Amino acid sequence: MKIALMDSGIGLLAATAAVRRLRPDADLVLSLDPDGMPWGPRTPQDLTARAVAVAEAAAAHRPDALIVGCNTATVHALDTLRTRLEPGIPVIGTVPAIKPAAAGGGPVAIWATPATTGSPYQRGLIRDFADGVAVTEVPCWGLAEAVEHADEAAIDAAVAAAAALTPAETTTVVLGCTHYELVADRIRAAVQRPGLPPLVLHGSAGAVAAQALRRIGAVAAPEAPAVGSVTVLLSGREGALPQPALAYAEGRLFQVASPAS
Repeated sequence: MKIALMDSGIGLLAATAAVRRLRPDADLVLSLDPDGMPWGPRTPQDLTARAVAVAEAAAAHRPDALIVGCNTATVHALDTLRTRLEPGIPVIGTVPAIKPAAAGGGPVAIWATPATTGSPYQRGLIRDFADGVAVTEVPCWGLAEAVEHADEAAIDAAVAAAAALTPAETTTVVLGCTHYELVADRIRAAVQRPGLPPLVLHGSAGAVAAQALRRIGAVAAPEAPAVGSVTVLLSGREGALPQPALAYAEGRLFQVASPAS
C-alpha cells in the first residue's frame, strides 16, 4: 500500500505522521513545492497550477490515494485535482475541524491564515456546522511561515499575537492550517486560561489519514511488522525533507526513511 501526501511545504507532516501511526507498513510519497512556496499569496489559478504539478509528480509514483495536506490548496484546487486523478487515485482534502469542535458547545476560536480568516469558505463552514455556537475567527499573522522555517522566536511571537486575539473564555481551538498542528503544544500553553477546563484543540490530521484508508478499503494496523519507506519529492525532484522539518517530532519520524521503489 502506498499513500501520497502533498503541500507546498512541511505542513503535510502532521497528516504524514497520522498515516504512519495507523499504517506503519504503508509506503509514503511526500510531494512538496519549495520552488513555488508559499501558496497562500498566489492567485487561485496560479495556486491550482502549482498544486496540479505537485500532485502529478506524486501520481507518477502510483499511490493508492493522495492526501492534500493543505487547507488552502483544498479550497482552491481540490475539484481540479479530483477531475484529473480520480477515480484512479482517490484524492482526500483537508478541511478545518469546525464540525467536531462546535459539537462541544464552544466558545470556539478558529486559528487560520489571514487569507482564510473571514473568507467565504470558512464562513460557510461556520454557518453549516457551528450555527448557534460562539465562534471567533483568529488571523495568525506569520505563524505558518515561522513554522515552515522552524524559526523559534517568530513562532513564539506569532502564537502570542494570535493568543491575544483569542477570547479569554475560549474552550476549544480549531487549528485551521496544517502547519499549526506541528506547534499544538505551544498553542495550548498560550491560550489555556487559569480556572478554565483544559483547552481542547481540533486538528485535521487524524481524520484525514483515517479517511484516506477508508477510501481505499484499508484498515488501521498499528502492529504492522514492517515499516514502509518514504520518497520525498521537491517540486518533482527526489530529495530529502527540508532541514526545518527535523525540528518537529513529526519530521524526525522520517529522518532515516529510505526511498520507496
